[in-house]
Amino acid sequence: MNTHSIVEQTARDAYGRLISYLAVHWRDLQAVEDALGDAFLAALETWPEIGVPDLPEAWLLTAARRRLIDRARRANVSANALTTLFAIAEDTQRLTASGAAFPDERLRMMLLCTLPAIDPAMRTPLMLQTVLGIDAARIASAFVVKPSTMGQRLTRVKAKIRAERLTFEMPDEEEVPERLDSVLQAIYAAYGTGWEEEAMADSPRRRLAGEAIYLGKLLLQFAPGEPEVYGLMALMLHCEARREARYDAEGNYIPLSHQDAARWDRTLTMEAERCLLAASQAGRIGSFQLMAAIQSAHAQRLWTGRTEWAAIADLYEGLVSLRPTWGALVGQAAAVAEAYGAGRGLSLLEAIPAAEVMNYQPYWALAGHLYKRVGREEARSAYSRAIGLCTDASVRRYLIGQAAEIEMR
Repeated sequence: MNTHSIVEQTARDAYGRLISYLAVHWRDLQAVEDALGDAFLAALETWPEIGVPDLPEAWLLTAARRRLIDRARRANVSANALTTLFAIAEDTQRLTASGAAFPDERLRMMLLCTLPAIDPAMRTPLMLQTVLGIDAARIASAFVVKPSTMGQRLTRVKAKIRAERLTFEMPDEEEVPERLDSVLQAIYAAYGTGWEEEAMADSPRRRLAGEAIYLGKLLLQFAPGEPEVYGLMALMLHCEARREARYDAEGNYIPLSHQDAARWDRTLTMEAERCLLAASQAGRIGSFQLMAAIQSAHAQRLWTGRTEWAAIADLYEGLVSLRPTWGALVGQAAAVAEAYGAGRGLSLLEAIPAAEVMNYQPYWALAGHLYKRVGREEARSAYSRAIGLCTDASVRRYLIGQAAEIEMR
């Protein structure tokens, strides 16, 4: 691997940890991003000459810290601010000398992104880009908006942070619960990104599913009394338990209802069930608990051999009443179609404004499936759009096969 590739790999693997470690201490996100950008540029210029350091992340951390100190001195910042930077410098030197990894501060940084001055709708996207390193185009896909729109929104948020010199401070203990939802949404979005791109060998985001589960476990320690944290963990673990069953030996996609339950990981499934039980004991229901309960209902096929679609449809009804996202509405239509017939499911799906979900692939995949079941001509165009929006080659092949069945009738 050449030096440029090593720098790119280090950026993918460590950017979020580096930015978070510096930002939670220095509290000036723009200054930290600029300093870290300079550090990566310095790596590209000097590593080909001096060789790749034994601890690339520590080298970058040291370089970024030096730039922060230099800029602080030029800007004549307060002695207290410089003291903070020198403390970071001492920590960096100690960690470098010992060879230990620097602390993972990403969870604290995510909480810092929940500042009241930041638009609540942009807190999760800001975390996804700044802390988890997800690009604006992928974030836009998760929020079903145009990449250019999401890019502009993120630019405005960072401009506001810079213009108003917002200082990142940790919320008080009593403020944490009300700020927690944005963090949960970011972790779940990161998991979904990694989950969807698992089959893409060249995707730098494949690792995100594992990172999200790791952050979820950290969050359990940070907020052990919050049922939604347990709900999120149960949701991710139920999905993770089915990872190997999503594809056959030839790499062909298998939808959940057709998966061989014997291939599901029972250990992860039982861990998910324990998390869901812990969540239920708090007596406060939330959207992540309901999503986990839906996955738990699917998991019962392990023991009963059947899927209770009516129960799943009921759970989706509760989820939609609590948080009517496009994903929840599409999921409800799919469950109702299985429980009560394609016609009823299609009625729910058609109630969703198609213009609002033009780029939401699951909507069009389900539309194609239900239109085909009721024998409507719109199945062809729906499948065509779903195929065009698909990023997973195996899912695309599956949908092409489903669409081909229309021509054979």
